[in-house]
Amino acid sequence: MDRLLVSAAHKSSGKTTVTLGLAAALVARGQSVQPFKKGPDYIDPMWLARAAGRPCINLDPYLMDAAALASAFVQALRGAQLALVEGNKGLYDGLALDGSNSNAALARRLGLPVVLVLDARGMTRGIAPLILGYQAFERDIRIGGVILNRLGGSRHEAKLRAVIEHYTDVPVLGALGEDERLAMIERHLGLMPCAEVADADARVREIGRAVAAQVDLDRVAALAASAGALPPDVAALPCDAAAAVRAPVARDTERQGASAASARHAVRIGIARDRAFGFYYPDDLAALEAAGAELVPIDTLRDARLPAIDGLFIGGGFPETCMAELEANAALRGAVHAAVSAGLPTYAECGGLMYLARSLHWRGRSARMVGVIPGDAVMHERPVGRGYVHLQETGAMPWAGGGALVRGHEFHHSSLENLDPGVAFAYRVERGHGIDGAHDGVVIHNLLASYAHLRGVTGTDWPARFVEFVRRERERAAARATLARAA
Repeated sequence: MDRLLVSAAHKSSGKTTVTLGLAAALVARGQSVQPFKKGPDYIDPMWLARAAGRPCINLDPYLMDAAALASAFVQALRGAQLALVEGNKGLYDGLALDGSNSNAALARRLGLPVVLVLDARGMTRGIAPLILGYQAFERDIRIGGVILNRLGGSRHEAKLRAVIEHYTDVPVLGALGEDERLAMIERHLGLMPCAEVADADARVREIGRAVAAQVDLDRVAALAASAGALPPDVAALPCDAAAAVRAPVARDTERQGASAASARHAVRIGIARDRAFGFYYPDDLAALEAAGAELVPIDTLRDARLPAIDGLFIGGGFPETCMAELEANAALRGAVHAAVSAGLPTYAECGGLMYLARSLHWRGRSARMVGVIPGDAVMHERPVGRGYVHLQETGAMPWAGGGALVRGHEFHHSSLENLDPGVAFAYRVERGHGIDGAHDGVVIHNLLASYAHLRGVTGTDWPARFVEFVRRERERAAARATLARAA
């Protein structure tokens, strides 16, 4: 499998733009590219998936053990010709002192040659010791080339090429000047999701053309092809399960061929997917389906009523940017309130929690939300909680198998204020902030709403637990209905 890692010396070097451009440019040349993103992230993967036409899979060495990480990589590869992995932060950055969860460690684990994106603003001769230091720091990491970014012009590029050629053996694969075509749209919490950008496809194509014009795609492809065989323990993993992370159309086709027995046991889980809510991991959605869920899309901005569902999942997103529209859709807010209050099994993460709160406040404005959670979501300029979280499940955890230590991540600028002191919590926070620094996971009726984002990997397996909870509650409701009819 041809493969490579796009990394950088430090964050904000332009690696997302470069990776996006490479994906679009290589796809335009007829290659099938499977994108990956290292670490916890939703927005970059949305853009990479748009560029490649395949779901982008997150590889997270902190939340996934080595076997799970390698399995996720292999399972996504079927039908692809090239694996393109975007790193996070710098090549050697990570939480562990020994670098065990760094981008370099990921490259070592999967045998990935590295393309180093360097923000070259203000640099000339000093770029050489930077490259040499990155080569020397961990000598088993192969830096196969550099792409220079944000150059000041042709003279600047010529100087840098001469310095790199004279002092190092690392080839320059491309050089990108300051170019408004390469600008990604950002706002208060970073990059804007492509679902909110009307001309997202046109932007992706334009970035692909700009990168193709300034990067030697043949040399990039040759570097990816030089990766050779996968490490033996990775290559030995089966890839038959790759169908789990293919495009939704393919999954729909497979569902149509499912056995009648499976269909009888499927539960219908509504999932909010619109401009306000879109933070979902493709492999977790696939895991929900594998556990027996039929995912039913819900547009919280336009739908007036809930479809016939057995459970509800509202992921993260940016409800604050759509707060007026969410408030205006009073019919759906009322329907959600009534359903959750009546016991509909519901899971909400971060933005979903904000939507289910009593109100949402941002930049001097406020809007009514669903009101199931007796508290108010208030946005702040600085993050309230960010990074990885460790959560200890309490006895209030509504899903079967409570008591586990759960790992996840959080990134929220909102706090949940004026919360009813009698509310139960599913988690005690051991690392992170959660709702109040000590607790997370509001439990009301059959609702679990938290600031934590979970991954269904390495023991957490929340998709199967949630589906089983939904199925159990559906069976209980059916039994109660039978007794009522008999009475």
